[in-house]
Amino acid sequence: MKGFNFASLAMGMLLVNGMSLKAADAAKGKEVFEQCSVCHNADSDEKKMGPGLKGLFKKATLADGKTKVTEKSVQTKIDQGGNGMPGYEEMLSKDEKTNLVAYLKTL
Repeated sequence: MKGFNFASLAMGMLLVNGMSLKAADAAKGKEVFEQCSVCHNADSDEKKMGPGLKGLFKKATLADGKTKVTEKSVQTKIDQGGNGMPGYEEMLSKDEKTNLVAYLKTL
């Protein structure tokens, strides 16, 4: 196929699927985490009101002991909350949540 551009196709598929082409920004995610720090430690895995999040992505499961730690499962927990944690699906933008997950991966 003369003139076919795979990069353009891939970008189009990403946009159709609603995925952002912008890279996640952990520094911006750290700013978002400030509101989470009321209940969660970033520098410890000790419980505050909610579980400490240091090393979150090095753990096998979330605090429930059942859900595997993945970007998707952490995003779902942020969106839906649970066990005393409010859901942030409507309170944070998609970019803020993406950046927050990027920050959590650095802990």
